[in-house]
Order: sequence, then C-alpha cells, then structure tokens
Amino acid sequence: MKKLVSIDGKIVADAEAKVSVLDHGLLYGDGLFEGLRVRAGRIFRIERHLARLRLGARVLGLDLPFDDQAQNDIITNAVRAFGQREAYVRLLVTRGEGPLGVDPTTCKTPTVICIVAEIALFSAEQRAEGLALLTSSYRRPNPDVQDVAVKTLNYLGSALAKQEARQRGGDDALLLNQSGRVAEASVANVFALHGRSLFTPPSLDGCLEGINRAAILEIARDSGFDAVEHSLGRRDLLAADEVFLTGSGAGVIGVRSLDGRTIGRGRTGEVTLGFARRHRQLAESEGPVTVA
Repeated sequence: MKKLVSIDGKIVADAEAKVSVLDHGLLYGDGLFEGLRVRAGRIFRIERHLARLRLGARVLGLDLPFDDQAQNDIITNAVRAFGQREAYVRLLVTRGEGPLGVDPTTCKTPTVICIVAEIALFSAEQRAEGLALLTSSYRRPNPDVQDVAVKTLNYLGSALAKQEARQRGGDDALLLNQSGRVAEASVANVFALHGRSLFTPPSLDGCLEGINRAAILEIARDSGFDAVEHSLGRRDLLAADEVFLTGSGAGVIGVRSLDGRTIGRGRTGEVTLGFARRHRQLAESEGPVTVA
C-alpha cells in the first residue's frame, strides 16, 4: 500500500518515520486524530475536521503546536506530495515525548503526524451486497466515563469490537451504549431509513458527531427526507427499510443484516446508493483542488 508520512510538517521517507518510545501518544493514548478523505483531488471539509481537532485539544488541555492555517498547510502539502486524487489522510497530534508517568504536564512539545495513504476498507462486493453487522458485547461508555465525541488515540474498544465481529463471521460491529441504545459501528455512524424518515443516534447516545454524518443529514434534507437525530434500538434497525453506515474511511455503505437477521431486502438499498452517489459528488466538487 502506497503511503506518505509527514512529521511536524516535514515529509520523511517511510523508513525514517519514527516516534519516540517515550511519546505519551504511544504510552498512554494521550492525543487526538482526524481521518480525512481526498476525492477527485479535493480534501473533503478540511476546515470542519480542523475545527473538531481544535475543540478536542481544548477538552484535553493540549496546546496545538500549529494554528489552523499551518495545520491546513501540513495536510495539503502532504496530499500534494502523495500525488493521487483519491486518498485517505490520518492527522495525529500526540501529547509528545515525556518521562514515564501519566502526568501530561511533563510533555513539553506535541508531535504532529500526517499520513496519506491508499485505503479500501470494504470490497466492491461488500458495497453492492451490504455489510453483515453483529451486535458487540462491548458497550460504549457513558459520557462521564469517556467522551467519545473527542477523537482520542484510544480506540481499543472499537478495535476489540471489530475483532469480535470478524471472529464471529461478521463484517463490522454494532455498539450499544450502557442503556442498550444504538451508539455507532466500530468506526462509523449508523443511519436507519423508515419510509421518508432518516434517523441517526444523537451524540449523547455515544456516537461521534461525524463530518460525513453531517453531510448525509444535509443531503437527505435537501432530497426531501425528514432527517433527524433520534435514539434507536436494535429493533429500530431490524424494522428499517434500509440501514447504512458513514465515515471518512467507509464513505457510505449499506447494511444487509444484523445478527443474522435480514434488513429490508437483504442488500444495499436504492436510497442508500443514491445517498452514496450524492455524497461522492459533494466530496468531488467541494473545496479547492489540491491534486490536479
């Protein structure tokens, strides 16, 4: 897989891309990240990603070493150097190097890493047929335990949920919160279509307020759907006409079943396919061209 790495604004060869073993991002998951998508040479909604990163840094009390324009330049320069019109960008900001011990104040300078790479989370067949979701035994914690609205480097819960789903023969995991309401998939937001009404869980139910989630809500409303945030249970997904997921890596992808039970017609629905086309058109037309 082709990839490019930038550390603190300097593009380096893969073999030279190194982070200290004493970096608190590695030792304690102390840091933030954003995943962005490049479509037709354009970086989709980079300003919104940087705004979310800035808010997350404020929540963590992490002083970003670059302002928004400099962060924008780091990403844009890396994407240009990568040179492909379709790509995935992972921007990470760690607390930086420090002594052993969780005290964040011992880290003086955050580390900024930008990775640009090819990505294909799901096959063409999976996109056509839809995913098989399995409800995970892992639960999303309450907001007073862990605020999942902040994209920290600690994604162990998502990784274990994904592992569990794959070991049980599924494509991805559905995570519920402590009250049994739908939160999200392992790394994607969940939508359920009932007639002309489109529902997605609110952030208080344990989901990330995804950039692509917001885009789909806009697209759906512009298309005449009643698109709202609303708490959902497993039953609401099983009763839906269509269910789909959204994310920077996943894009828009349908769901054919939940825990072995068919959803809708048992394959990616026509409305989902329409949203996917509209979403891609939006990403390919919005913002300046970075790679010609």
